[in-house]
Amino acid sequence: MADEKRGQAALFDALTTKGTAFTEAERRRLGLLGLLPTRVKSLDEQARHCWHEFSTRHDDLDKHIYLRALQDRNETLFYRVLSDHISETLPIVYTPTVGEACQRFGEIYRRPRGLFVSYPDRDQLDEVLDNRPQRDVDVIVVTDGQRILGLGDQGIGGMGIPIGKLSLYTLIGGIDPARTLPIVLDVGTDNVELLDDPLYLGWRHRRIHDDEYYAFIDRFVAAVQRHLPNVLLQWEDFATAHAQPILTRYRDQLLTFNDDIQGTAAVTLGALRGAANVAGRPLSQQQVVMLGAGSAGIGVLDMIRREMVNEGLPDQAAAERIWVVDVVGLLTDDRNDLSAEQRAFAQPAGRVAGWGVSGPAQLADVIHHVDVGVLLGLSTAAGAFTEPIVRELAGKTERPIIFPLSNPTSRAEAHPAELDHWTDGRALIATGSPFAPLVRDGVEYTVAQCNNVYIFPAMGLAVTAAQATRVTDEMMRVAATTLGDASPALADPGQPLLPPWPDVPGVAVRIARAAAAQAVADGVAPKRSDDELAERIAQVRWTPAYRSTTT
Repeated sequence: MADEKRGQAALFDALTTKGTAFTEAERRRLGLLGLLPTRVKSLDEQARHCWHEFSTRHDDLDKHIYLRALQDRNETLFYRVLSDHISETLPIVYTPTVGEACQRFGEIYRRPRGLFVSYPDRDQLDEVLDNRPQRDVDVIVVTDGQRILGLGDQGIGGMGIPIGKLSLYTLIGGIDPARTLPIVLDVGTDNVELLDDPLYLGWRHRRIHDDEYYAFIDRFVAAVQRHLPNVLLQWEDFATAHAQPILTRYRDQLLTFNDDIQGTAAVTLGALRGAANVAGRPLSQQQVVMLGAGSAGIGVLDMIRREMVNEGLPDQAAAERIWVVDVVGLLTDDRNDLSAEQRAFAQPAGRVAGWGVSGPAQLADVIHHVDVGVLLGLSTAAGAFTEPIVRELAGKTERPIIFPLSNPTSRAEAHPAELDHWTDGRALIATGSPFAPLVRDGVEYTVAQCNNVYIFPAMGLAVTAAQATRVTDEMMRVAATTLGDASPALADPGQPLLPPWPDVPGVAVRIARAAAAQAVADGVAPKRSDDELAERIAQVRWTPAYRSTTT
């Protein structure tokens, strides 16, 4: 091939290099003689060596740095190591370790990856997009770093999130790593510690707001549409005040979704469907309480309401079964501090008038006065699910469903072991961050983690294979129900509510097929049969194996 890389260029192209696995014939043909040790290793041998190296690292951040360095030098080997050890590496490349990596981004920065789209460069965004490392891109993950996990404003350090997310698009969804692009929008930071940190690599300026901010987002989206009109653009870790308006503004203009709002909602609904089936009480017959009224919490509730309606409830009846508590208290229609999205879940003030509370009702009041069966948390309020609250809830139902979903681990509303103890082992539990297995009567029970990795990689595979032009609400709901149908707890109530990590790539294919078929049904993808979609998914799905080179 005339444009085939040779010598150092071939050796150091992370997307195509084989390192010591280049064969003797390839070494001669590509000008690599003398540039590598004599022995030719297989990918299997390289992966075992890397796993040994990984295992010698003493702490999780050091392991994260090692894997990022491996990704920078050999993407195929990086993904092979991850695929061989999904359970062990997932918490390292993503939550919870990625949170610390974002906080220490400037300190651990080694090599650039993706695009840094800075507000001072707002008049040169076409040039910025044109400088992207790869011409053809299927998936972009973008953040502005303002609400990283439960850690708040991390500024440009938020770049760790798109990098980590796209690693999972490839690992789980099979998106070709050469066709992914992480982006951080550097619009300043209000984190004073970062502004004073000599290692901070971002624009040293307070965040831009309001009209300036949305005008910049408009410019960015317009540039993406000009350069990559068919790309999937995923919004990640934007502040509550911005997340829903951005999604609402662009969701009908391009192929886009917000993972915090829609991905979190889908994986939570998937786990809830499994839990409701185990409890023998469908969602449409449950009273659901959510602690937290941010964009993620409201997104979860919107999908729960959609599923209740799908199960046969009128929309208003579904809304009446959902109770939302924020930092002030219960959302009621007499409050004047609610957004339009929050107001859709505000209970009539008259429903709580007889509760005898002064001021807005709190979580404990709702649990006391309502026949609650499901308690969810997306509040980042550590320990908010207290023993008295949980015990009262457990007294109302045989199998209480309790999901402390806040990230990272330090912000969880309760720990699974506490919930298990306070409910005498009856609670059906899923968390947002990974926790150690529960031990009850000498038996270990795995705790399901409502990690969005169950959904977004499959959605990326679905829209890429189906050539979809939009991500619809029904595509997300079908993804959630397909995940729920894969719950191990359906066959054995002692099993977790969500599939184990090694099974997730296979489950992702099933979800992708369902979401792709829904895209066709919704009219946002070319007409194809289920068999044709399955074939397309198999064709586009990338696996970590060295490609043979032509002579």
